[in-house]
Amino acid sequence: MQRRDFITTSALAISAMPLYGITFQNKPKSLAIIGTGWWGMNILREAMAFGDCTVVGLCDVDRKALEAARDEVKKAKGDDARIYEDYRELISKEKPDLVIVASPDHWHALQAIEAIKSGAHVFMEKPICHTINEGIAIFNAARKYERVVQVDTHRRLSPHNISAMEFLRSGKVGKIHHVKTFVNYNQGPGTAPMAQEAPDHLNWDMYLGPAPKMDYNPGIHPKGFRNHLDLANGTIGDWGIHWFDQVLWWTEEKYPKKIYSTGSRYVKQDGTNAPDFQSASFEFESFTLDWEHRLFAVGQNEGHNLGCYFYGTEGTFHLGWIDGWTFYPRNRNESKIHVDPTLHQPDAQNIKEAWADFRQAIDKDVRPACDIENGMLATNVSLLGMASYKLGRSIIWDGDKNRIVGDEEANGLLKRDYRGEWEYPR
Repeated sequence: MQRRDFITTSALAISAMPLYGITFQNKPKSLAIIGTGWWGMNILREAMAFGDCTVVGLCDVDRKALEAARDEVKKAKGDDARIYEDYRELISKEKPDLVIVASPDHWHALQAIEAIKSGAHVFMEKPICHTINEGIAIFNAARKYERVVQVDTHRRLSPHNISAMEFLRSGKVGKIHHVKTFVNYNQGPGTAPMAQEAPDHLNWDMYLGPAPKMDYNPGIHPKGFRNHLDLANGTIGDWGIHWFDQVLWWTEEKYPKKIYSTGSRYVKQDGTNAPDFQSASFEFESFTLDWEHRLFAVGQNEGHNLGCYFYGTEGTFHLGWIDGWTFYPRNRNESKIHVDPTLHQPDAQNIKEAWADFRQAIDKDVRPACDIENGMLATNVSLLGMASYKLGRSIIWDGDKNRIVGDEEANGLLKRDYRGEWEYPR
C-alpha cells in the first residue's frame, strides 16, 4: 500500500493553514520572546520567517544568549528589538501582541499568565508547568482573558501524525485497549559538574526565580535543567507530554483514573536527581496507557527507541518521530504499511505549521490545534506519573475536580511553595 493513500487528512489540514505571506484581517504586529536559548530561537526564527510582525522585545537571564538573539533579529529582519532581563519589565514596557514563552519549565506559569493578563496571545513551550495547579491557573487565565494560547506540541501539526490519527480512527487497527509510550536513549552515567560561581553574563538568582535556592553548575544551564526535579520533571515531563498528547488526541477520554509509577537511578552519576529509569501505568476507562523511559542499555537492534505502540485486535501500530509511522498487521499475509515523516530542520520539528496554526487561530478567533487545554491535560498525565513516583504508591485522580482522591499528602504535590518574592498563581 502506498504512502499517498494515508496522507489525505494531512494534505487537507496543511492546506487549510495560512501560508507565509498571507494577509491577516486582524494583524497582531508586535512580538516578544521570553527565553532566547536553543529552542526559543527555533521558534522565533519560524515566527520571523512567517512575517507580519515586528520583534520588539527579547528577554533572557543570560546576557550572552540575549545579545546573540538581538544581533540575529537585527540581521534577519532589521528590527531593533530591546533587551530585558526581567520579563515583567518587557511586558509592561513593550505591551506586545504576541509572546513566545520558551524559558525553563519552572517559569512557564508565571510568564504565560503575566503575558495573557497584559492582553497578549501566547505561544508557549511544553510542558506548560512544573506543578498541576500552575497549569490550571494558565488555562483559567487564557479563558478569562479570551486569549489564544498555543502549546508547542507541534506533533499535532505534523503531517504523519495527522495521517496516523486518521488511520487509528478508521478501525484498521481494530479495538485498542493498550497503548505503550516510551523513550529509550543510551546516555551513560555522565560526570557530575562541580558547583561554582555563575558566570558574569548569567543572573543565576533570576534563573532560579520561584524555584528553591541551589548552587550554579554548568550542567544545569544551558539545556541541562530538565533532570533536576526542582526545575522540571525529568524525562516523563520532557518527552512524556508529546506522546501522552498523541494518546489523548486519539481517545475521547481526557484523563486517567488510576496511576502508578516506579523507577530509580541505576546509572546516572551526573549530579541530577530525576530517575534514569521510570515506568508508569495509567488506567483509563477503556484502555491502559503505559510509559517507560530508560537512559541506559539501549542496544543497536532494539527497533524503535521512542514513540507509541497502539496494540489493536487487527495489529500493532507504531507512531514515531523521525521514523514516521508503521502498521504491523496481525495477519501475516498482509504487508506492513509505512508513512515517512515531513519534518523541518534544525532539530526535525514542525514549528512552522504550529506557528501558522497559532496565527490563523488568532485571526479567526478559534481554538488552535495545540490549545492550552490540550497542553494542560497532557502535562497532567506526566505530573501525575511523577506524583506517584515520588510517593511510592498508586493514586486515584478525579479529573473533573482536579484532585487526588482521599490522599492529602498526594494533593500537596499539586503545588509547591515559591521562593522569595514570587507568588504561586491562583
